[in-house]
Amino acid sequence: MHVLVVHDYGPLGKILLERLRETSLRVSPLLVSDPVSANLSALESWIPEDTDLIVNALWLADPEAAERDAEGTHRAAFSLPVAIAEFARDRGMALFQLSSCYVFDGRKQSGYIASNPGHPVNELGSWQWECEQALRTLLPRHIILRTGWSLSRFIRKVQASTASDETLSLPGRCMGQPVSVRDLARVITAVIQQLDCGAEVWGTFQYAGAEEVSLYELGLAIAGLPGIPEGLHVVDKMPAWGALEPPNTALICTKIRNTFGIKQFPWRSGLVDELAILRSEAKHVEARAPAE
Repeated sequence: MHVLVVHDYGPLGKILLERLRETSLRVSPLLVSDPVSANLSALESWIPEDTDLIVNALWLADPEAAERDAEGTHRAAFSLPVAIAEFARDRGMALFQLSSCYVFDGRKQSGYIASNPGHPVNELGSWQWECEQALRTLLPRHIILRTGWSLSRFIRKVQASTASDETLSLPGRCMGQPVSVRDLARVITAVIQQLDCGAEVWGTFQYAGAEEVSLYELGLAIAGLPGIPEGLHVVDKMPAWGALEPPNTALICTKIRNTFGIKQFPWRSGLVDELAILRSEAKHVEARAPAE
């Protein structure tokens, strides 16, 4: 199987490519440094004709960033994957697309299953839900993988509050399950390997780290990591961006376990590694920055 991985400069693409290259799969990268300005009419020159599976590893999991750039979010979360899906359909290719828990409004009292319809409350979730529905119509041979919270996003919040010596407000009423970059890459790779073995199992699946936690408790766990300066004050309080967070984003992940045998890993076990990945990423960003 020839797998094309669409990625940006973020850590997921790098780690996923490393894992896939350790398998027997034939793997090609496609760097899309700026999904917002990508020329969607140029897909034919980007995607090799013998591609079997396109993996869109552009992981959008930050609703705050989405609200700041609504048009950019529309292009990255909807226009680009739909264009790829249309291209794949016309050439007999399959597509692996990432989505997130933000397609839900959080009003359900229990965890969400893969077949629950979306009712998004923010810009990111709205376009991801629209994308999901479009893919189901356009391309029968697709995998949609909804993820839990990005662990990196909240580590960055802790780091930013530490650097500015500010109190970090995180809402204790918002419950969910973080997922680390390395764990997500593990799950994507496991699914692809089974598709390579001939599994014709398409549709929508969900994955997040084991154990539900509130954002406030998550902040406390991150603040206690080795290497995070002491003295950060985390409080259970609704911040201004809290309106973008559904009160419940818990995902039931039994479908992916029963279909592919993929078990949930504890998100706590990935905390130290995720922090190290972010530090390495920051060094690479500095190295790419043009000299003044």
